[in-house]
Formats: sequence, structure tokens, C-alpha cells
Amino acid sequence: MSEIPAKATESEDPSDGARTGAAGGGATDEMPPPADAMWQSSPPGSIYDYIKVASFSIGPDGHVDQWSLRAEQLFGIPAERAVGMDPIEAFIDPGRREQGQRKMAEILDGREWTGVVPFRLPAEADDGTAVRTERGPSGLAEVYVMPTRTAEGDKAAVCIVVDVRILRRMETDLAASQAIFGQSPFGFLLIDTDLRVRRANERFASIFGGRPDDHRGKGVHDYLPRAEADRVSATLRRVLENGESITDMHVTGFVPGSDERRHWSINLYRVHSGSGRPIGIAWLGTDITARRAAAREAAAARRNLALLNEAGARIGNSLDLETTARELLDVVVPGFCDLATVDLYQGLLAGDETPSGLADGSAELRRVAFASAVSGAPLTAGTGEPVEVGAVHHFAFNSRCADALRTARPQIVPGEEGGLVHSTLAVPMVAHDTVVGLAQFARTKGSEPFGDRDRALAVELAARAAVCIDNARLYRREHERALILQRSLLPPGDPEASGLDIACRYLPGNAATGRPSEVGGDWFDVIELPGHRTALVVGDVMGRGLRAAVAMGELRTAVRTLALLDLEPAEVLSQLDEIARGLGAPGGVQQATRAARRPREADLSEVYLATCVYAVYDSVTRRCTFANAGHLPPVLVEPGEPALMLDVPPGMPLGVGGEPFEEVEVELPEGALLALYTDGLVESRDHPLDEGLQAFVGALTDPGRPLEDVCDHVLNTLGSHHGEDDIALLMARVQGLPAESVGDWTLPREPRSVGRAREYARAQLLAWDLEPLVDTTELLVSELVTNALRYGEGEIRLRLLLDRTLVCEVWDSGLVQPRRRRARDTDEGGRGLQLVGLLSAAWGSRRTPRGKTVWFELPLPDGESTLTDPAEALLSLF
Repeated sequence: MSEIPAKATESEDPSDGARTGAAGGGATDEMPPPADAMWQSSPPGSIYDYIKVASFSIGPDGHVDQWSLRAEQLFGIPAERAVGMDPIEAFIDPGRREQGQRKMAEILDGREWTGVVPFRLPAEADDGTAVRTERGPSGLAEVYVMPTRTAEGDKAAVCIVVDVRILRRMETDLAASQAIFGQSPFGFLLIDTDLRVRRANERFASIFGGRPDDHRGKGVHDYLPRAEADRVSATLRRVLENGESITDMHVTGFVPGSDERRHWSINLYRVHSGSGRPIGIAWLGTDITARRAAAREAAAARRNLALLNEAGARIGNSLDLETTARELLDVVVPGFCDLATVDLYQGLLAGDETPSGLADGSAELRRVAFASAVSGAPLTAGTGEPVEVGAVHHFAFNSRCADALRTARPQIVPGEEGGLVHSTLAVPMVAHDTVVGLAQFARTKGSEPFGDRDRALAVELAARAAVCIDNARLYRREHERALILQRSLLPPGDPEASGLDIACRYLPGNAATGRPSEVGGDWFDVIELPGHRTALVVGDVMGRGLRAAVAMGELRTAVRTLALLDLEPAEVLSQLDEIARGLGAPGGVQQATRAARRPREADLSEVYLATCVYAVYDSVTRRCTFANAGHLPPVLVEPGEPALMLDVPPGMPLGVGGEPFEEVEVELPEGALLALYTDGLVESRDHPLDEGLQAFVGALTDPGRPLEDVCDHVLNTLGSHHGEDDIALLMARVQGLPAESVGDWTLPREPRSVGRAREYARAQLLAWDLEPLVDTTELLVSELVTNALRYGEGEIRLRLLLDRTLVCEVWDSGLVQPRRRRARDTDEGGRGLQLVGLLSAAWGSRRTPRGKTVWFELPLPDGESTLTDPAEALLSLF
């Protein structure tokens, strides 16, 4: 053992020099080092960076004769005070001083000693200097005492002191370090300043293979793909340069022996030595592959729920097939796929419930919708050729799309080599156990392939859309059938009437709005009446759909029947009211009448209400009689005058009952325009009725134009006012019979009137250049005048009317209506009305306010039709 002289000269290292007091050869003039002086100035990496070591020497008298600067910092006592002190008295507790004195004697006797000695650390005085008090904090030091001799040969000792607290802390840190490197479940690396692995723990080695020492000297490029390694290296340099810690940096790579992509969460922070110098980077990694997968699953579940919610909100808002299909594609593109199409069976769209090829998937389909987020090219039908929207096509029998249609199960269709699409999910659209079409969802290359969750979601979306499409299909079928029914009940072609120029329009609600809607109960009719009179009818059954169309048909038939009975307009509406009340009653009109007398709560019959305006126009007198059942007023435009609404008492709607209807008679000037219409023309949700009526009246500014042009002008002008209701518009321009087309005579009630009537008829027909009709007309006129003389009352009136046909009327004051009967072979009479029926195109009788009128009608000779020979008609009666 080398000995250290007790009185050594001052060390060349100022940080390790000793102060010598008076007892040690005189005091020095050097100032003590500052409190924050470094413990060492040796090269970096020394153990003394972490351990506090101090030294002092004890003279032959057992007192301190040298006190180093480190001892001064460790114990807090300056050298001036420490030199000459008894270390036992100064640092040892009173209870241990006796034992300390014995040890000191042994040391001065030449024995080495090593041990742990408790001592008290100095406390601070008020002026900040360290003082020794009994109340100072205690400490624990490991002391190594080496005997030595002074220059005079006296026994002395040199003491080396180490702060045990630092040693214990180092033991704890070392244990923690061993736990990290040997027991931590996280991968840990210590990377040096050259970005090379200095040390790896067991967990890291178990993932990347080998022993921990095998990874020493490797870099991040040995573990990660190039692009990822470059990114991580740049991050490591930044941490090493600025000391900024990195938390939860996601790194992607592969582990040896596996092609599965792994994900790690990396935490980085800079590591310093005891002197504060950066020595490397600590890398703490956690495998988050499972967590990322779970997060993706959760995100996919949330996305699917969001898509389903969006589908529930957006699909099915319209009863239009194409719109519903586009709504499905708006939901799935681009949130679920990149391209999508919807194909529906062409036969089902046409109304066929079981089109051929439906069972094997080879039936024709029509592409109704297409959407793309990346390309405008439609998906092919398996033939390589693109299919445009609206095109009809079919899938090959052995194709996967056809298989999906046959089995009603989704199929994955791989994309074509070199194409844009890498896979397509073909999903049959099933509604009410019936496949109505096929939806295709495609993802382009680079997108995630379809999984089981995607397939289930696609089936659910397609099923929801299929139900909505099937409902729209069923609605369209019902709507078309109701529309066909309604149109079949309206007058075919352009109606014609004597003394009137007629133009009409009927528009279903969807024709004006472009949206599907239920058919309404609007109707109009033009009915020819005897005597060149015309009945004009416009009505509207309240409600929509097939029920309203059927009710409209029944009411229209009833109106025509009542009109041919030649009843007055008010009486027609009264009878029609009774019929409307009986439409919803199981027992008809009588049951409805009895139900009306019972309390209201006992009436469980269905109620049918309708509005109607009924007008009868006489082309001879140009007078028109109106009756109104809750309908909008007619509009009249006289030549040179503004349009006005006629003041016709509206009355109650048909089906209400209990109220009579009033009549209004108006004389219409030549060239006047009369318009009848339904509320769909003048009323909508956005425009009130008054505004629509004013717009309608204002649109009739030029009644002299052709009626067809007037109708078109009105519809174009009021197009913005039209909502979802039907439109029925009937316009008539007055063109009365000229006076030269009317022959009117009054005959006395005497037998000579029969011959006079024949003379009047012959002369008038010859004046009209209708000589082929003279014989037949004379014969029939004589029959009717004879009947009026025999069975009628009052004076007799004969009237001939020439328009599109020849009409002959015989008037009298009798109320008894003629009735045709079949005469027996032995009867001498009873064949007059039979003869009238044989020779005329039509005949009949009607009541008048002062009696009755019996009439017959003959067609005008046109060179093609042949008249019945009166002689042959007479012979046929026998």
C-alpha cells in the first residue's frame, strides 16, 4: 500500500487541493471555490461524475491537519475551522464518541480501517454560511482510513470519505436499469450519439431476434423500411440536437420471419451524463398493432353505423325509382366504395310481376343509376363493354353477377387485369323475398379490399334501397293504372258540340311537377243534348289515388246518365248528390239516406265528397244555365271586355246533402269565351287561391286567339302556381246557330196542321238544299205532329235545326211522355214511334217548363252514307 505523506504540498488540481492551517505549515491566501464548483475536471465519462469523494488527513494528535475542498463541500465546514478539529468530537454523535475514540487510537497505532460512519451535516446560519450544530441534518459516509507518517516520522492517517447516499441512489438506479433492460414488457433501446444501438433490452431482442448484445451497433435502417427509417432517423437527430422529447410517434415496419405489418408507438427522449452532457437517446417502444386493428374495427363500425343512419335519412324520400337508386349511390360513394351502379329488372319496371329469366338471373336489366368518385367510365356488364345509364343489358349465365341474382347472395367479382377496379361487390337487391335488381360496389386499386363487415353492410344498404325501390315500383304501377283508368273515363279526343268551339286539357299532378304523385279525381265532360244543346261538366273528387279515380268514374257515368234524361242543371246536381252519398255506403243511396237520419257517431260508411259545376248551353238562344256544387266559379270573357268570374251560387259539395242547388241563366254573346277549371290550376301550397284566381283571370287577355293557343298560354302562365294536384281545364267559344239555320213554326191544334207541317218541312229542306232528306223528314214530321194532336195538349210548335245534323222538334203542352211499344200483327196502330226509331239516327222526348218536346235526328247526306228507304221501313214493320 502506498503511503500518502501527512504534509503533502498543495495539489496542482485546484479542485482537489488541501488547505493547510497553522498547524500544517501556515495558511494560504487562496479563496475557497464557489459552492457550485464542479466535483471534477477529468475527461468526461469518469465515475467521479456520479460519486462524491472527499479526503482529509489526521495528524499525530488525532486532529485534522489537512482539509480538502471536496471535504469542505461534503461536510460544509471551511478549512479554516476544520484544521485542528477533533473529527470524533466534531462529527460523531455523543453516544458513539467513546467507540470512535478507540477506533482513532487503533488507526494512529498503524491499523487500516474501513467502515460506515453516521455523521451530522452542517446547518445553514442566517447569513447563509454553514455552521455545525447538534440539530443539523444527519448523513452517512463510508470512510477508508490509511495509516501514514509525517516528515518527522510521527504516525498519522489519511481518510477517504464517500457519501453513502449517492451510492445507495446509484444502487437503486442500477436496479431500475436492470429492470428496464431485463424485465420490462416494452422494447427499450439506448442509442448513442452516432444513432447506433448502445444497448437493447430483452423485450426488444425477443421481437427482432437474437440476444440483446447482438443488436449493439445497429441502426434504425436495420429494422425499418427505408422510407420509415429515414423519417425516424431525422426525428432522432432532432431529439439529440434540441432535447425535445417525442411522445407516441407511430412507426410501421415488419419483424423478422413475418410479412404482417406491425405498428409501434415510440417515445424518445435525450439522455445526459452526470455532468449534463448529452450521451444518447432513450427509445421506448410499445407494439400497438392489435390496438390499431381494434381502432380500425371501431372506426369501421362507426362508419357503418353512420352510413346506415345516412341511408335511413336519405333513401326512400321519393317514390321515383331512379331517384331512389341515385339516393343509394349518393350514400355509398365515396364513403363506402369508389364506383357503384344499380341495375333493375326491365320486366319489373314494365309492370310484369314474373318476367322470363328472373329465376336464373339472365333476365334483362336496365341500368338506372351510376356514381363514381374516380372515373366517369361505367362498370361493365361482364362483357368488357361499358353500360350507360338507361341501357338495357343482361349478365352472362356463368358470371358471378348472374350467380348473385340467382342465389340472392352477394358475390366478390375480381377486377380485370390492368383495369382501374381491383374488386367489385355484387349485391342482389331483395325486397319481400323477391330479387328486384343488382347493386354493384367497386373499389379501385390502392383501396382496402372488401371484408366480411363490408359485405354485411352492403347487403343491409341494398336491402333498404330494394324495399324503397319496390315500394316505388308498386306505387308507379298503381299510379299508372289509376291514370289509365282516369284517362279512359275522360272524353276521348277533342270533344265536339253544336254552337261551341271546344278545347280541353287534363294534366296529372306529376306532369307539371316532375315528381310522382297519386292520381286525382279531376274530370271534365262535354255531353251533347237534344236540340243542339250541350252540357259542360267539370268536377273534382276530394282525395287522391285509385279510390278517387273510381269515384270520379262513377260520378261521371251518373252525370252522363242524368244529362241524357234532360233534367235541369239543379236537378242533375241534386240527383248526383244522392249518388255521391251512396258511394261509400254498403247499401247504396237508400242505405246512405237512412244513415243520414241516424246519429253521426253511428254512421260508419265511407264519405265521398266532390265539387262540380254543371252548365247547359242552348246554341239556338245562346243562353247557358249554370248550377254549382261547391266548385270554383266559371270565368267568362266577352269580346272587348276583361275576363270576369260569374256569380254562380256555389252550393254544398256533392255528398254532403240536405241543401238545394240554385240555377243561374246567362246569355252568352257571340264569340264569348267560357272557361271551366279545377282548383289544381289556381291553387297550390305556395300560392293561395285568391292569387291563383287573379292570375288565371289575368291570363285570359286575348280570347280571340285559337282556343288551343289560349289553353297553352294559360297553362304556361300559371305553371309556377301549380303544385301536386291535377289540372282539368275546359274552354268553349260561343258560336250560336245562325237564324237561317233555324226553322220555327206554330201550328193550331187541328188535323190540317199535319199537312201544313209537312209543307213547312219540305220547303225548309229544299231551301237548305237537303232534298235527299225531304221524304223521310215529311214522314217522320207527320207522325210526331199526329201524336201531338192525339195525345198532347195545347198548341203545337214545329222546329227544324240545321247544324252538323238535322234535328226536328215537335212541342206541345202535354206532360205525358210518348212510349214506344211493339204492335201486334193484327193491330192497326202503334207503329208510328217504331217507324221513327227505324228511319232516324236518334229520337227521344224531354220535359220542358210548359210541356214536352219530342224530337228526332237525321244525319246530313255526305255522299257516302245511304238513307233508309221509307217504303222498306214500312214493310219491315209487318
